[in-house]
Amino acid sequence: MSLLGSMTTAISGLTAQSRALGHVSDNVANSQTVGFKRVDTNFTSWLTRTNLRLHMPGSVEARPDYTNTIQGTVEQVENPLAMAIAGQGFFSVAQARGGQGDSVIFDDRQFFTRAGDFAMDRDGYMVNGAGYYLEGWEIQQNGEPDRTTLGPIRISELVYNPQPTSTIDLAANLPANVATVTTVPGAAPWAPAEDPVSSVIQIFDDLGNQQQVTLDWWRLDVDTWRLRITPDGDTLNPVDGYFADIDFGGQIAAGPPAVDAPAGTISSITPLSATTGTTPAPLAAGDAAFLGFTVDYGFGNQAIQLGLGGFGIPTGLTSYSGTEYTVRDLSQDGVPLGSYSGVTVRENGDVAVNYDNGQTRIVARVPVVAFNDPDKLQRLDGQAFMRTVESGEARVTDAATNGVGKLVTGSIERSNVDIASEFSKLILAQRAYTSNTRIVTAADEMLQDTINMKR
Repeated sequence: MSLLGSMTTAISGLTAQSRALGHVSDNVANSQTVGFKRVDTNFTSWLTRTNLRLHMPGSVEARPDYTNTIQGTVEQVENPLAMAIAGQGFFSVAQARGGQGDSVIFDDRQFFTRAGDFAMDRDGYMVNGAGYYLEGWEIQQNGEPDRTTLGPIRISELVYNPQPTSTIDLAANLPANVATVTTVPGAAPWAPAEDPVSSVIQIFDDLGNQQQVTLDWWRLDVDTWRLRITPDGDTLNPVDGYFADIDFGGQIAAGPPAVDAPAGTISSITPLSATTGTTPAPLAAGDAAFLGFTVDYGFGNQAIQLGLGGFGIPTGLTSYSGTEYTVRDLSQDGVPLGSYSGVTVRENGDVAVNYDNGQTRIVARVPVVAFNDPDKLQRLDGQAFMRTVESGEARVTDAATNGVGKLVTGSIERSNVDIASEFSKLILAQRAYTSNTRIVTAADEMLQDTINMKR
């Protein structure tokens, strides 16, 4: 009977609108939840019997319509570890089941989220506001990420070990318009009358102690300068230092055929005393020009290479016109002991640990995970998701590649809920619910009238 069918259909409408109201309620409640994806409502009709002459009342079902692919507003925050994904994709995260420090036990299942409000916990893990641990690729010795394994990112390297100096690079111009010396430095007896032009650089020994090396230069003739290297505190240091002659603009010892170095560029390096590791005879212009020497600060021999640019090219050390010694660059590769000073995340996903000695160590890279149908992911507590058969396999890739979004560091993705739109849905659900109650009331009254016909 259509009256009973109408009542059944109206009751299904009440149920459907109740579910729609629940979706609206959930959306409004999570309008400020980081990474939350709203749930819309998709109404589906079910028929009992219908043809060209007859249509029996059916029912309606309210199904959730997920919006996992719809971007929320990306908002900048003060947290340097916070991240948002501009585009498609998810962060891979893990869930802890107990323990702490090195003994944290993680769930074997893989979880995903868009909630990127990560911060470092007491054990050094990067954890978001819902308690999920960020996963990434570990950085190998060659500096490349190990893309075969994902694991929770932990910042545990809080000290940067000192590195002894092994290379000093000098880029300078020795002035060609100064007088030559009358007493040759380095010859016996050692009594140069002229003051040298000098450079002083701080280097580091094996324990990270700062040491000083002085580079003194005298002009011997038109094309030749003599260098004295004096490392303070060196137990191997000769009384007068380490010496070498640098020739400019002559014939480079290469060939056949031999090549002449342009005027003002290095043509040869001749070590005089206690210097080792000089370059072999260059094969062509442009070969590296350097001079090696060895020091000992009480921890064994420490080999140092003084880089002077290249043979026959105007880089590094030159001798052009001028009356002043001009240093363009004087640097070394030693590093003192460093203590942890902070962590930053770069746009390519690299997690960089910063130290107070100016050094940085990359410990992991954050990938982005994509699915063929993200709206079919299973929802979990804390804005997390799990893979399902309908969502397809998880594709783990670098940010901004293979169709996934880029990382926006120092930012979070807000909920994609629009309050104004939700209130519109609320009004529609309320009116539809009220209308269905009117149908139930009308059907009840009509049934009552039918029963009263026999009285």
